[in-house]
Amino acid sequence: MITTDQARRIIAAGESRAQEIGVPVNITVLDAGAHLKAFSRMDGAVLGSIDLAMGKARTAVLFQTTSEAVWEYCKPGAPAHALELSNGGLAPFPGGISLFARDGTVIGAVGVSGGAVPQDLEIAQAAAAAVV
Repeated sequence: MITTDQARRIIAAGESRAQEIGVPVNITVLDAGAHLKAFSRMDGAVLGSIDLAMGKARTAVLFQTTSEAVWEYCKPGAPAHALELSNGGLAPFPGGISLFARDGTVIGAVGVSGGAVPQDLEIAQAAAAAVV
């Protein structure tokens, strides 16, 4: 289970990286059951990206991978075309990363949205690296 302390460190690491590159974002941390554990909307972050940050995290935790990895299964011509329409809607693009405990079990996910796709991914990677 992801702790409140871990979630706060994840948010802080994401905010720190976002500030370094000058991109205000929304950062969501979900537990292993895809329930909200922590959230941050940085000053100036795009309001429409709140749902995207949550969707990226949900996608990552439900499939225990990165949100963009899910695209390989649901893109046109893939084995599960339209998979993104399942589970109340998925966000199969970069910015969602599953979080793992030391023993390899999934403890949650982080989702970031508000910048360009590569920026969201960079911030999410920095946030996920704060899991200890």
